[in-house]
Amino acid sequence: MAAQRSIVICGGAFAGLALALAFRQGLGADIPVIVADPALAMRPSRDPRATAIVAACRRLFEALGVWDQVAADSQAILDMVVTDSKLEDATRPVFLTFAGDVEPGEPFAHMVENRRLIDVLVARAEAEGIDLRATAVSTYDSRPDGVTVTLADGNVIEASLLVAADGARSKLRERAGIATHGWDYDQSGIVVTVGHERDHHGRAEEHFLPAGPFAILPLTGKRSSLVWTENRAEATRITALGEADFHDELEKRFGLHLGEIKALDKPRAFPLGYFVARSFIAERLALVGDAAHVIHPIAGQGLNMGLKDVAALAEVVVDAARLGIDPGQADVLDRYQRWRRFDTMAMGLATNSLNFLFSNESTLLRTVRDIGLGLVDRAPPLKSLFIRQAAGLAGEVPRLLKGETL
Repeated sequence: MAAQRSIVICGGAFAGLALALAFRQGLGADIPVIVADPALAMRPSRDPRATAIVAACRRLFEALGVWDQVAADSQAILDMVVTDSKLEDATRPVFLTFAGDVEPGEPFAHMVENRRLIDVLVARAEAEGIDLRATAVSTYDSRPDGVTVTLADGNVIEASLLVAADGARSKLRERAGIATHGWDYDQSGIVVTVGHERDHHGRAEEHFLPAGPFAILPLTGKRSSLVWTENRAEATRITALGEADFHDELEKRFGLHLGEIKALDKPRAFPLGYFVARSFIAERLALVGDAAHVIHPIAGQGLNMGLKDVAALAEVVVDAARLGIDPGQADVLDRYQRWRRFDTMAMGLATNSLNFLFSNESTLLRTVRDIGLGLVDRAPPLKSLFIRQAAGLAGEVPRLLKGETL
């Protein structure tokens, strides 16, 4: 029976590694935690992207003992401006501004480069004695009293719980027969890092253009990370351009308010869509992160929703184990699903509505949304509510997202 008390996590990116650390913190070393992912062999990480870590998720990383190691390489988002214009408009009037902290001295978000955070999470997991395996989960067989997990290298593990943190194309979700519902946006998000002549002073910008949002997110130094939405065909065309032609397209949208600009890496396009798994759980299986849901990046909440899954699942599993309850049994996993699925559906539908409202040429919709943005901008209590929601601090918040250890 001792071997069956293992927990196996399929996926070694942010969600999988953070969950492993949360389990180790709450369960101690008596319950082995195994993370399986072929990508663990590729270290240091070469992921060129950057991510906005909202205040609640920064608290999670702080509680797990990793934030101090990335804090110096992170950039606080000190304020944000929202504009709405056409690409050819000479000016971009500001309709909405956000500034201030969620708590004194605590910005509502930080930008962190993915490769730095992944490497710190891996190092922390190794230091905590978590079993990292650079191989995939090949298959599994669940039953009421446990789950047998077979790895691609031939090793077999008897576990009480298997967690699918293996991304949007989750093999484990497919193996469990869990369907998804959602749709494709026929849009792609172009991601590129840009250097600029002037300091951004910690300001993030979201320009709503007819093709979709163009987000400028501040990084350390005179650099920013862009998440640039275009329809699928146009994104393919833009990312295939030569350096000079790409610069022209970039400058049309970025502008010259930060002086001369230059792309610092090769732009890449990622298809955008929305889907939610019909169930976040199956027998002895829990889905977290992109395996459970994918939403539009318009609100910058994708990763942060995945980390909310991590915090909720870790809390219900740890609470059950401390009561002597098998952490993989159905009622424990059902509590996790009840906690996370409604919130996920609500956020997904909200981002879908925002994308519809802002990614179009309609003059009528533009007038309506600009009036709405202006009203919000003049209502400080409403802005404060939006900031707390964006920071992940609204609703029933798991302990880790409050900065409390398990």
